[in-house]
Amino acid sequence: MEHVAPYFTFAEVVRTGSFTVAARRLGLSKATVSKQVMLLESTLGVRLLHRTTRKLSPTAEGQALATRCQRMTEELEAAKAEVLLLRRKPRGRLRVSLPMTFGLMQVVPAMPEFLERYPEIDLDIQLDDRVVDLVEHGFDVCIRIAQMPDSSLVARKLASSRRVICATPAYLNRHGTPHRPEDLRQHRCVQYTYLASGTAWKLRGPDGKETLVETSGPLQANSSLALKTAVLGHAGIGQFPLFAVAEELRGGQLVEVLDDHPLPDLSIWAVHAPGRTITPKIRAWVDFLARRFASDTGWSHATPPRRG
Repeated sequence: MEHVAPYFTFAEVVRTGSFTVAARRLGLSKATVSKQVMLLESTLGVRLLHRTTRKLSPTAEGQALATRCQRMTEELEAAKAEVLLLRRKPRGRLRVSLPMTFGLMQVVPAMPEFLERYPEIDLDIQLDDRVVDLVEHGFDVCIRIAQMPDSSLVARKLASSRRVICATPAYLNRHGTPHRPEDLRQHRCVQYTYLASGTAWKLRGPDGKETLVETSGPLQANSSLALKTAVLGHAGIGQFPLFAVAEELRGGQLVEVLDDHPLPDLSIWAVHAPGRTITPKIRAWVDFLARRFASDTGWSHATPPRRG
């Protein structure tokens, strides 16, 4: 690509009508300014200036070029001013990736409050349980739920959540209640497609020893909401983050089992790609969610009603 500096130098020469004044305004030597204009004329193959000992004026070609270059200068100044404003005030389009269940249940209900607080931000929310590449898909920030986020990303922890194993009272009355991890092998266990361990469920006993139990069942889905609907319909036993089923556990529609053999907790993170500037709109979004989830949500410590 051609260097653009000579174009802006030429525009300043035409604007001021003087090599000397243009050089002073640009912080260059007069010789450098003259050299850049001559280079531009050589590159374009046209004469751009009429030069006399007393007067400097553009040719027709030079005037057309100068007009365009001055517009470029004005656009760059406007862009610079806009960027500086964006650094100070949360505004602009914010692309966010959210996991499906957490997004629908916990984040989407908070969006009206966020948009009212930051009216100059336009939210573009994408719901997907798959781990997406932030840079490739053009996301500013995403929420990920994991024991530990990708180490190549910059992450801020927002909250924690227990995971629970549960079923309906009707299912347990019909098929029995599992009391040991191994009992799960005899049950219809619904499976979450993106579970890192596949169909093997990892439980930890009171002594801290972990047990990996291979489970099976007639249903697999890539949505915890879909699995919860199936479990509420007595289709089997499922494991869920507590934030997804807390209401049903409190209301008795679901019953937690094997609570003395807990699953590993999950952490909820806001992540963005390293090396990217934390703009005010990103900071506003992350700070908003951090404040919302800073109080005790009950996802970590609350004990839902147990089966009596």
